[in-house]
Amino acid sequence: MNDEWLIYRGVGEPHDGIEALPGPPPWRDFDGGPATEPDGGDGAPGGAGGSGAAGPDGNVARRLGAHRQAVEAHRPEPEELEAINAALYLRRPLLVTGYPGTGKSTLAHAVAHELKLGRVLRWPVVSRTVLQEGLYRYDAIARLQDVQIAASGGAVGGAPGIGKYIRLGPLGTALLPADRPRVLLIDELDKSDIDLPNDLLNVLEEGEFALPELERVADTEPEVRVLTDDGAKVTVRDGRVRCRAFPFIVLTSNGERDFPAALLRRCIQLKLGQPGEKRLATMVRAHLGEEAARLGADLIHEFLSRSRSELVAADQLLNAIYLTHYAAPPTREDLADLLIQRLDRPR
Repeated sequence: MNDEWLIYRGVGEPHDGIEALPGPPPWRDFDGGPATEPDGGDGAPGGAGGSGAAGPDGNVARRLGAHRQAVEAHRPEPEELEAINAALYLRRPLLVTGYPGTGKSTLAHAVAHELKLGRVLRWPVVSRTVLQEGLYRYDAIARLQDVQIAASGGAVGGAPGIGKYIRLGPLGTALLPADRPRVLLIDELDKSDIDLPNDLLNVLEEGEFALPELERVADTEPEVRVLTDDGAKVTVRDGRVRCRAFPFIVLTSNGERDFPAALLRRCIQLKLGQPGEKRLATMVRAHLGEEAARLGADLIHEFLSRSRSELVAADQLLNAIYLTHYAAPPTREDLADLLIQRLDRPR
């Protein structure tokens, strides 16, 4: 494969390749205002600055492995690299489908780490999740209580401004205007109710959303400071958020349902199969070290054999290798059987 065009290379070592990303195609060119200047929060001093990205992700070791430096020579499959880079070039979400434990969520963290795009914004989806939760929350009850306290003379200086009661969600934070894209993980979209995939269409296409509570006061308060998912404060102008650099969005699915064609055509699709021996060994080395991979070789082979006819997840293998490292046969084999149980067995 010709690697010259790759921005994300899958090498694991952070680099400035994102600077070489060419401009977007005309139909994905967004004109959000000046880059937001967050203050405070989880980022570096002064927040994200013009980049819009929070500081380094503190979950890197947990997600990618404490020994990841030892396996940087391992690269993802060409199809995976091509899909990721297509999403970066075209400013399109990446829809990743695969069985549990195939590394779908980890992919977002790997891209953020290698391209130095800051903390991954994570939006876990459940059956009750609605679009507004991803965009922002407005605590109207707290505001009403504070207004009542101020009216009764219990607060010095009157009730706080409306911005105190608004916090942007992961998707809303990802869409803030920035010079560099944020990385957003929308995890397990197939767990949502039937409406959420369709509700996402307009936001993913237009790269913007409105906060009606702020639009109503835009004449008197055109600029309002609100809290982001990172815990920083940013300015929202005229009650709207519109991106400049479209975020790198990873939508994950376990393949438990079909999505509408309108969503599929807006995404780059990637299907991850069960990992092979080389990938499993690399994963074990990244998380547990070289010695654990050597001693756990028999469990890796057993896992591969079972995965041909049973649904098992790679994190089960990690649990088994970690725990059996402290046990001796025959307890070791019993523990492995206990921890690596098929996930598709009849209930």
